[in-house]
This record gives sequence, structure tokens and C-alpha cells, in this order.
Amino acid sequence: YFVIFSLYVLFSRQPDYFDGELAPATIHFVKNRASQKLEAIANFSVGTATYQVAADYLFRSFKEADKVEVIYELSNPKKAVLYLFWGYWLTFGEIIASIVMWFVLFQVAVGITKNPTPEALLEQLEYVPEKKTKYD
Repeated sequence: YFVIFSLYVLFSRQPDYFDGELAPATIHFVKNRASQKLEAIANFSVGTATYQVAADYLFRSFKEADKVEVIYELSNPKKAVLYLFWGYWLTFGEIIASIVMWFVLFQVAVGITKNPTPEALLEQLEYVPEKKTKYD
């Protein structure tokens, strides 16, 4: 399970970890027009162009002018994301889904092994370990 989840995390990131480029960014707070709340935005530059990326994420907070890194694809820098462990490598939804899948798989394993068939019980009762020689 952990191997599969690790491979999923490694190869499912967008922008792609292997093809992405890293760039330094600075956090600024901008007032949202719809909700009138301050939102964290990361500003970064690629060549002469400047881009903005939303930096708000669950359980993550920043201060004005914090320095962070963003990861982006050269073909589309507008779809950059903050390159942080929480938010890029692991997300809240993936953690919840992982816990649910682990619980379901555990329940399936318990359900399969909890009520063995009569033939399996009989086989276990009749099992006699064979004697092994000392150097075998």
C-alpha cells in the first residue's frame, strides 16, 4: 500500500516534478473582489513576464513578503503551484482518500479471514507439522 501510494504521489503531481522548473516567489496579500477578504498570492517571474499563483491552502499560513518557491512547466507558467510539502506533495483530499482506502482494504481483509470455510477449518485441525532433519 505504501509503495503504491508513494509511486502515485511521485508521478501524479501537476506541474510534473521531473519536467517542472523551480522559481523563487514572494508572498503578497491581495483583497478578493468577490469576498473582500485578503488572500495570499505568490508573485514570481519567468524571463520578463510576472505571474501570480494562489497561495492559500488548508493548514498553511504566510506573512507578507515571505519567500517561497513555485514549480511550473515551461509551456504554461500560469498553472504554477507552490513547491511545498503540504500542498504540492501531499494534499488534504489525498490524505482523506488514503485513510478511507486503507480502512476499506483492512475491512475487506478482516471480512475474508474472519469466517473461514468448513473445509479450511478441517484442514487446519488435521495439519500435523512434519519432522525436519537437523541439517535440512
